[in-house]
Amino acid sequence: MPDSLSPEPVSMQRDGDGAYMALALIEARKAWAAGEVPVGAVVVKDGEVIATGFNQPIGRHDPTAHAEIVALRAAAEKLGNYRLPGCELFVTLEPCAMCSGAMMHARLARVVYAATDPKTGVCGSVLDLFAREELNHHTEVVGGVLAEEAATMLKGFFAERRAARKAPLLP
Repeated sequence: MPDSLSPEPVSMQRDGDGAYMALALIEARKAWAAGEVPVGAVVVKDGEVIATGFNQPIGRHDPTAHAEIVALRAAAEKLGNYRLPGCELFVTLEPCAMCSGAMMHARLARVVYAATDPKTGVCGSVLDLFAREELNHHTEVVGGVLAEEAATMLKGFFAERRAARKAPLLP
């Protein structure tokens, strides 16, 4: 991954954010083990983890099976409501437009991400959907929590993939 995945300054970080992000990193490792881009997500309500998810678009043959969407679906099922007020989502990579839209529709109170995504991130990297005044729901966004750990994992995954493509085929 590009060096721009390096951490940004953390603002408005709360006690416990690092612990929840560490759980999201565990989910990201599950994605890597499955051959997916290592992104993991955790949904928390009232200090309790209610749902987790990891990237699965390849394995599920589903372009919407990003870690955040998988976790949001599980949280909505658990709470019996498509709205998730009072919930926080922790994700190891800055969310894309699809995931951010779902987060806004779910009425999440807060989104916390680790590494920035200079190609598809919409929490400030490419654009900032959450800062749009015209939108009817406003979610607090915090970036950079355990960013170095998440960026290192992503860089390692893509380095491994590049090395595998370059490896000669054995007879």
